[in-house]
Amino acid sequence: MKRCDRIGPILAIMMFALFATNLCPAGDTIKVIDTANRPVEVKLDPQRIVCLAPGTLRLVCLLKATDKLVGIEDFEKTVPMTRPYIMVNAELTKLPIIGSGGPDSINRVPDLEALLKVRPDIIFISYMEPSNADDLQKKLSIPVVVLTHGRFASFDERIFDSLRILGKILKKEQRAEEVIAFINQAREDLHKRSDGVSPDKKPSVYAGAIGYKAVQGIESTDTTYTPLEWVQARNSAKSVSDKGHLFIDREKLLTLNPDVIFIDGGGLNVIRQDFRRRPEFYKSLKALQNKEAYVLFPFNYYVTNVCIAIADSYAVGKILYPERFSDIDISHKADEIFTFLYGKPVYEKMVKTYGTLGQKVDLDLQ
Repeated sequence: MKRCDRIGPILAIMMFALFATNLCPAGDTIKVIDTANRPVEVKLDPQRIVCLAPGTLRLVCLLKATDKLVGIEDFEKTVPMTRPYIMVNAELTKLPIIGSGGPDSINRVPDLEALLKVRPDIIFISYMEPSNADDLQKKLSIPVVVLTHGRFASFDERIFDSLRILGKILKKEQRAEEVIAFINQAREDLHKRSDGVSPDKKPSVYAGAIGYKAVQGIESTDTTYTPLEWVQARNSAKSVSDKGHLFIDREKLLTLNPDVIFIDGGGLNVIRQDFRRRPEFYKSLKALQNKEAYVLFPFNYYVTNVCIAIADSYAVGKILYPERFSDIDISHKADEIFTFLYGKPVYEKMVKTYGTLGQKVDLDLQ
């Protein structure tokens, strides 16, 4: 009897998959190689799409193809102020739920029944192993295209591969190239502005409380932290490791004792709570003593929000090299970035949650 109970739902899903496939009329198809190096035959310009796993929906929003979405992960409805693409496209949260989503969904079998109910022409999913993607495609008889943002907690050019694949499938190739060019132009501008600063004139810098799969405290840092990398800052964490994200020992941080500290706004409350428990540690950091600690918007939430990473980079540049960024108004620059990438300014909404971008951290050290 138990065996029959298991077979019933499986047969139902298979029948539903066959039914859903027959509902989709034949049209032009193309073959793409996804970021998992899988050849996938897909319908050109599909009209019904879904996005699963971290970062996938953001890519579709960047290409301004949200009108094709027929479902949304439940996770995308949480903490929208961390993700401008949801703030701008709030109507997406009213779409049918196609699964729980969240970081724990990576490389997991999604909710098959929920997916089939919305009858997608194609499924876009990030960070799925090739064999798992093949299995999912076979179960549902729906093309599955694997995308990526690359390494967690950082900007990675593999996002460009994902944008180009999406652009080809959704007939948004021009928009994909425009987004890539915009990101590259911003990066080049930041590099040019910060180029030529003598190493002995650069303050030592530390980025702490960096979000990594969850909100973190001051020990969470990254040797390749994008806002520091893009303005060629002297990242103190590089003297400890070169592996990217890491949790640094508090004693080591006291030894490094950086001149300037940047705090991920997502972890600021964690630091405030920790300060109440261990005030002496924070009072020993000269950056806090000298009021040289600043708040940045969190860009690591459901993987990298590149728009925030760019805005943070300009804020860091203006703080470290004020004379080289004297023409930059951070609020205007942030909204310029948000508007180009997603269509609307959202800086003031983010300020309501995190405060002014680049504001000083006040832990009341007296």
